[in-house]
Amino acid sequence: MNPGANASLSERAFLVHRKLIDHFGNPQWRNPLPALDELVSTILSQNTNDANRDRAFSELKKRFPTWEAVRDANPKSVIEAIRPAGLANQKGPRIQKVLQDITRLRGELSLEFLKELPAEEGRRWLLQFKGVGPKTAAIVLQFALGKPAFPVDTHIQRVSGRIGLRPAKMNAESAHAHLAQLFPSENYYAAHLNLIRLGREICQARRPLCECCPLTDVCDYFKQIKQIP
Repeated sequence: MNPGANASLSERAFLVHRKLIDHFGNPQWRNPLPALDELVSTILSQNTNDANRDRAFSELKKRFPTWEAVRDANPKSVIEAIRPAGLANQKGPRIQKVLQDITRLRGELSLEFLKELPAEEGRRWLLQFKGVGPKTAAIVLQFALGKPAFPVDTHIQRVSGRIGLRPAKMNAESAHAHLAQLFPSENYYAAHLNLIRLGREICQARRPLCECCPLTDVCDYFKQIKQIP
């Protein structure tokens, strides 16, 4: 019998998490960045790949000694520094405006105070800035501040829909809260990273490699293509 066939969504999420741990192991992301660095890095990552994001972030840090210097710089110089990330004409002013707004609200350019706030309060505070959506806020909270948050990127949105962990027409913004309710908070870190890896290596957009997937017995998409009742 298919062990995922009659499982509730939370039970299926648990099975997905355990099977991905068995298949990929416990994941470890890069060393955590300070929260402000993570915020800027994540804005740079929008609509580009990790390599281009890292090139742009490295160039920005090389050209400007502090985030205050980025905040106060000539906009053209910031745009030029981050050009490898793409959409530099949008991302440059957006980054500077976020840095300016944080300074205005806090009297200093720092996000360390978020460590003292509950995760939901920190999420709401970050979402007030233009260009900071649910994914960006969740990444800063989870990876820089150690707060429970479940970021949903394009890979997780695709994979969770195929598996059947979310309604087919649910958008990524709604999926953040939905998936966060399915997984226990202690599993957010590993589940997030392993689902991304699954999406990159196996459950690819154009040609999912179902024959290599550890989740076939809990996956709606696989049941459909194999016409399993």
